[in-house]
Amino acid sequence: MYPVLFKIGKFTILSYSFFIAIGLIWGILLARKEAKRAGQDPEKIMDLCFYLLIAAAVGSRVFYVAVNPGIFFQDPWEIIRIQNGGLVFYGGFIAAMITGLAYMKSTGMPLWKTADIIAPSIAMGQFMGMLGCFLAGCCYGKRSDLAWAVTFTNPDSLAPTGISLHPVQLYYSFNYLIIYGILLFLRRHKKFDGQLFWVYVLLFGITFSIIEIFRDDFKSYSILGALSVSQTISTGLAIIAAVMIM
Repeated sequence: MYPVLFKIGKFTILSYSFFIAIGLIWGILLARKEAKRAGQDPEKIMDLCFYLLIAAAVGSRVFYVAVNPGIFFQDPWEIIRIQNGGLVFYGGFIAAMITGLAYMKSTGMPLWKTADIIAPSIAMGQFMGMLGCFLAGCCYGKRSDLAWAVTFTNPDSLAPTGISLHPVQLYYSFNYLIIYGILLFLRRHKKFDGQLFWVYVLLFGITFSIIEIFRDDFKSYSILGALSVSQTISTGLAIIAAVMIM
């Protein structure tokens, strides 16, 4: 599609980086607004978001390197070339959870109430991020003859060109937008603190595992053979979330 959004002289704005940045900014602003609505300190939420973003960025890249070591053995510099894709959500999610727990414990922030504040922002950030993936061509889908299949033609695209593919990135993106809408609806009807967060984890885990079936970019496999590492983790988290909600 359009890996490069625009150029001004030698200054280049990549579509992937642009949409990631917009998603982060939008997510932080939403979290701040939610904090005010929930009667929590918005400044503490802003500080928390700062640490979560750093942890998520590092964790998502480290996880990608861990499950795809062959790519980086061939070219170690590829580790820092995030413009080529390679940010695994679960690595960032786990790193952010550990960082968030440590920060909330040190500042006395309520754990589950804060998690509910952050959950919609995560979904919105993912919605924007996957739009960037679509334009860059990363996380591309399998061959498809469906009416809505897409064909990448830009030689700089990370997806194979000239082949009709499932627009998996858009499947993910619109899925996250739907999850975001569900969370906004449920926040007015939640029965306990933490409910929004666990509903997010449940919906994400289930839908991610299904959509992943249509992906065709490189992915490693778990000991279960048929499932990718991400599918295995998402299935496990969905089960945990279902138990927590019951």
